[in-house]
Amino acid sequence: MTEKTETLIVDTEETTELSAFIFGHNLEHTRAAVNGGLSAQMLRNRKFCGKPSPCGIAAAWEGIGEKAFFRPGDENPDRGERYTRHIGCERMHRINELTSMVAQNLHGGVCGLRQTGLRIERGRAYELRIVARSFLPVRLTAALTDRDGGTVYAEESFELIPGDWRVLNAVLTPSATHDEAGIRFTFTEKTRVLFGAVSLMPADHFHGMRRDVVDCLRQIAPAVIRWPGGNFSGEYRWMDGLLPVDMRGPLQSYMEIESQPYSFGYDFHEIGTDDFIALCREVGAQPFLTINPVWCSPEESARWVEYCNGSADTEYGAKRAENGSKEPYRVRFWSLGNEMGYGHMEGPRTPGEYASLAQKHADAMLEVDPGIELFSSGPYPNGDWAEKSAGALFPKSKYVSLHHYSNALLNYTEDGMEETYYAVVNSAREHAEKIVRMRECLDRFSPGSLISFDEWNFWYAWYRPSCVAEGVFTAKMLNMLINYSDRYKMPFGAFFQPVNEGAIEVTPAGARLTADGQMFAAAKGHHGGRRCRIDGTDEFTAAATVKNGAVFVTVVNDSFDRERQFVLSGLSGKAEGVVYTSQDVSPHTYFEEKPLAVPSDGNGYPISLPPHSVAAVTIVPGRI
Repeated sequence: MTEKTETLIVDTEETTELSAFIFGHNLEHTRAAVNGGLSAQMLRNRKFCGKPSPCGIAAAWEGIGEKAFFRPGDENPDRGERYTRHIGCERMHRINELTSMVAQNLHGGVCGLRQTGLRIERGRAYELRIVARSFLPVRLTAALTDRDGGTVYAEESFELIPGDWRVLNAVLTPSATHDEAGIRFTFTEKTRVLFGAVSLMPADHFHGMRRDVVDCLRQIAPAVIRWPGGNFSGEYRWMDGLLPVDMRGPLQSYMEIESQPYSFGYDFHEIGTDDFIALCREVGAQPFLTINPVWCSPEESARWVEYCNGSADTEYGAKRAENGSKEPYRVRFWSLGNEMGYGHMEGPRTPGEYASLAQKHADAMLEVDPGIELFSSGPYPNGDWAEKSAGALFPKSKYVSLHHYSNALLNYTEDGMEETYYAVVNSAREHAEKIVRMRECLDRFSPGSLISFDEWNFWYAWYRPSCVAEGVFTAKMLNMLINYSDRYKMPFGAFFQPVNEGAIEVTPAGARLTADGQMFAAAKGHHGGRRCRIDGTDEFTAAATVKNGAVFVTVVNDSFDRERQFVLSGLSGKAEGVVYTSQDVSPHTYFEEKPLAVPSDGNGYPISLPPHSVAAVTIVPGRI
């Protein structure tokens, strides 16, 4: 069935500036940092954190040796069995948790540690690194094997000399591809070996990140990336990033395990400030850093600004130079914490208390670099917070964060499919209502403040596969953000979050854009343009921008089962288009990209869109 034709009148004379930063993304942390997220790291629990099993072995690991004895390393630093650590605040270390793994070979034979479930590829080079310590000379062997350890695909042996911690490096190139391979670290001497940290990554990684995931990030073209949170900012310790990556203490999910559900409630701090900046530069994004105002002092926050933006003759600018960048990073955007005032975040609960705390950090940070721009947070939209936090912090902090996740009961069986589909795609209206209410609050109490809608998505996207229904939701959201940005003084937007949470699907075997990610890639034509006024439809159905004379239009047919006809009016020139379509909207579905015929009939450009599809049309004046 086909709906009546809808005429969309695009006015290229009435345009407004469109902020590039509404096309932003969050990178809370590495997510599934076991070769299933952004991190290239393949080993689970590689720093041996958390409580040991009843036999004394760290989670994700197994012991080798029938009569071997295993125990956690002693957390007393004076005994020399602790390797990972934090700089400064030791509150992130729980009593009786592992700090290294001790393997004792009591009676000879083979002793050591192993882990299985690794995907390896024949002929691909993998960088191996072991941080270990022994008390007698030991020949330590590392081997990539089949699951049972009977077949060896690659191995390397090291002479471990008694003394302090040693860093052992090798490149392993397996002779076969295996989806359930294992890695073994073994020795036969009657002594004990301390394993402080181990690492296995493809040799072609980018600053410890997977190349294929970085390539996908480049495809969705984030104008800005917000990091490290999100909730993770309440756990992150930026100064730990000054340590070698293997030495950085695992970061606990202190308030709730949701932050790191894939890795035993920890993040292993694979990405530091320098790595994040390198990633932003690689994908063409501006960095947007979130401080921890509760666990970090204002002085520590100021030092982070100095590390990023100070000259090489300052104390922390010199540390940055030592780490490879003499030139400042010039990080412009800084958030004064995340979701302050909510129960899942530590710190102040009232707007006045938060404003007082944030003011101290803001003053210290601005003293280092008066050119940075600050963002405050809170449980918005909320008039009390608008008055006592946003208003109190303005103009030092002129941006105020808004976060929203829509939710619905997802029943993708045959009897619930249509209802679920509409619950998902129509939830974009919830987000629009939040923006309007937020603007009303700010206009009353802090009219100069700007909205940063720096977390949005459909709830629990991090716990399920994506689908075309959510892709249509994302397309409607992007159209709305384009149309609302100037009207509601909202120059920032950020999707939460691309890696394994909506936009990029990551498995050990590869990475690809989901339907959500395809919509971000499709919207790239809007980047750098000026928003055009469109009459004849709502803010979710279509958005148009003009850049260098060319007009780019995205149109959404959000109908579950009806084709819709549109006419793009008020334009002239040569038109080209693509349509993103699918026969199904349930989980594990993607859009198929097809050419879209966009002929001119003298009155405009008629296009026909099948159910649950999105069109991207470019019209270049003067072309034939």
